[in-house]
Amino acid sequence: MHFSVNGHSTYCYTGGKTFDAAKPSIIFIHGVLNDHSVWILQTRYLANHGWNVLAVDLPGHCRSAGEPPATVEDAADFVIALMDAAGLRQAALVGHSFGSLIALEAAARAPERVSQLVLVGTAFPMKVSAALLEASLNEPTRALEMVNIFSRSTLAPPPSALGPGTWVYGASMALGRRVLASNARVNLFHTGFKACDSYSHGEAAMAQVPCPVLFVLGSVDQMTPPKAAQSLIQKALNAQVVYLPGGHHQMTETPEPMLAALTGFLKP
Repeated sequence: MHFSVNGHSTYCYTGGKTFDAAKPSIIFIHGVLNDHSVWILQTRYLANHGWNVLAVDLPGHCRSAGEPPATVEDAADFVIALMDAAGLRQAALVGHSFGSLIALEAAARAPERVSQLVLVGTAFPMKVSAALLEASLNEPTRALEMVNIFSRSTLAPPPSALGPGTWVYGASMALGRRVLASNARVNLFHTGFKACDSYSHGEAAMAQVPCPVLFVLGSVDQMTPPKAAQSLIQKALNAQVVYLPGGHHQMTETPEPMLAALTGFLKP
């Protein structure tokens, strides 16, 4: 469904269910060169088990109009504006990678409006190597290949994940190319990476978050190694930590453990 946010049309996937602002709600926020579809498996389950879900396409990405956020702070303000547009007094926020920083900053800026916070594949600082930043600007296809090699613990998940032979690397490459092509005016790859690299408010933001926080970390994640989340974990007032056996894209590499972590933490 679409909402008007800051004067622009914003797309949110609802898990196949009719949106009902009166139900307990979760907003899912994707990472760099992703869109709402990375959350399909988790959102469909939660939407069919009592939750109102909104998996957003960030501004300027795929089905959403508007200017792509150039900073984590701008993106956090967008999330709060989305809650206003949807008529949500309060919601849980679930963010992956870049989206985890956005969710964290939004929770710090409007703590009374965030009931629970889930940070998936997070790190602080979320620094991006100079070589990868340069490649994302000038050779985005090569940068996409680099990211997908670093992000993945396996090229194909076990049969219980998405079905025998599912090629998670190829699927992620196709998604990245599609998201990059969705905005001919702005390089979403470089813009997103620069926002991650520039964000400096993580520890201070976490100290301002009173709600329960779940960290979902990939044990062999090379993009955001678990040790890179420790400063945020230490600053959290009420933290739980779950380590999954995969890499950076827990939603597709280890979808069932990922869902179990969410359902074990999120309470209506």
